[in-house]
Amino acid sequence: MNLYKADLHVHTCLSPCGDLDMSPRNIIQAAIQKGLDMIAITDHNSTRNVKTCLEIAEKENIFVVPGCEINTQEEVHCLAYFPDLEAISEFQKYLDRKLPEIENDPDLFGYQVAVDEDDGIIFEEKRSLYLGIRDDIENVANQVHALGGIFVPAHIDRLKNSIFSQLGFIPFDLKYDALEISKRHSVPEFLKMHPELQNARILRNSDAHQLEDIGTLTTFFRMPELNWIFFRSAFERNAFGSEILNHDSEIW
Repeated sequence: MNLYKADLHVHTCLSPCGDLDMSPRNIIQAAIQKGLDMIAITDHNSTRNVKTCLEIAEKENIFVVPGCEINTQEEVHCLAYFPDLEAISEFQKYLDRKLPEIENDPDLFGYQVAVDEDDGIIFEEKRSLYLGIRDDIENVANQVHALGGIFVPAHIDRLKNSIFSQLGFIPFDLKYDALEISKRHSVPEFLKMHPELQNARILRNSDAHQLEDIGTLTTFFRMPELNWIFFRSAFERNAFGSEILNHDSEIW
């Protein structure tokens, strides 16, 4: 088994408040410089920069997981990871149906653009990606799983846009594959606050909106090699653990 260093919550220039320097090309180079083996592209309510990231990553020694960060109608942020571009394409169709027809304000949230390998703009999303979609968290989870994806409520220890801040609890019938916590807490600190989640699978990621943030929080995966099959299996086996900024180990 090999140990792979991952940051599974990275935004591109397509996301609201995402720095325009967060182009696929720059993200891949920054991830390599940070010593990451694997990243996930998780823009808010859109997947339209994933394809370019995958195309660039194929030429580099890094594995990119196609993903998305969905803002549900309850204003809960959730991460979704998918096996391939076909699944991402189907999920984008779902997002297009559920995204509110409210125009983005570039002065407040920046331009929401998808770019090619040379940073040329190929698409601008005029609708606001900041708002919650017109679907609840359980339906989002079901949609992700129906496409063979992995569903993870995001930064659940945050005071805003987390499942605890918005709902006050994790619904007993919510089908999730792991939970993500932020830089606010280490895993032991969080579990002291929530001992009922002692057996939960927990990720820690950067939630990077700027290049310098990529890799500031990471999760290690123990897998034979870098591919979707073993990545999926790692969730089933709980074969991952986290590292915090002062390098104290929290692996398994």
